[in-house]
Amino acid sequence: MNSIVALHALGVRKDTLTAEQKSHLDTQGYLHIKAVLTTDEVQALRDRIAELHAAEGAAAGTEVHQEAGTDRLSDLINKGSMFCVVLRKRKVLAAIAHVLYSDMKLSSLNSRSALPGYGLQALHADWGKLETPGDYQVCNSIWLLDDFTPDNGATRLVPGSHLLETTAAEAMEDPRQPHPDEIQLLGKAGDVVVFNAHVWHGGTLNTTDSPRRAMHGYFTRRHRPQQLDQKKYIKPETAASLRLAELVLLGVEGD
Repeated sequence: MNSIVALHALGVRKDTLTAEQKSHLDTQGYLHIKAVLTTDEVQALRDRIAELHAAEGAAAGTEVHQEAGTDRLSDLINKGSMFCVVLRKRKVLAAIAHVLYSDMKLSSLNSRSALPGYGLQALHADWGKLETPGDYQVCNSIWLLDDFTPDNGATRLVPGSHLLETTAAEAMEDPRQPHPDEIQLLGKAGDVVVFNAHVWHGGTLNTTDSPRRAMHGYFTRRHRPQQLDQKKYIKPETAASLRLAELVLLGVEGD
């Protein structure tokens, strides 16, 4: 089974997204999908993330990445059945498939909580310059577990910057500073924002007194290495709980 067949088995069709949604992804580089997660799903994810931080302590996130001023977790697919929701929401999968030509697998599933007084990142893309413009290799999805507000470290991005043939570091004197065309991705807990990961993006400063929680479901083309080798890390009980189509999107089955 390849990823095209897997996506069809998971309910993704040509009309899962509207023409306007596809156009927005093409021109602006992102798509905000509201109310993807139910209130119960959001709470289950929050609760499990809190349990994992308590259990993993200083080792949290080490499978992929740690970042000062944030709480991070990695390898979430193996750490609770609630995390497999990233493989089961049709509109999110359809948006990622549109960016990656339905040639896709999960590269990593991590969580990132920007702590009070922290979270600012330089504008960046998750890939260097493309050999062939438009041949996109990576796509990300932000699963909002708290409301994203102007004050709590919401992700910023520069719409349309995936169409540029330069990097933020080349175009800006200081990519940590605001860009005149940037927007903040503001929304409600339960929303998901899919964005072409060649778009310039970054976290903003959390000036509130509470962490700002989110998950990142990061996808790549099937011929590319994953940020976390899913086949190496997958646990037998995780594999047994998933459908074949879901295992294909994890990159542990299929071509």
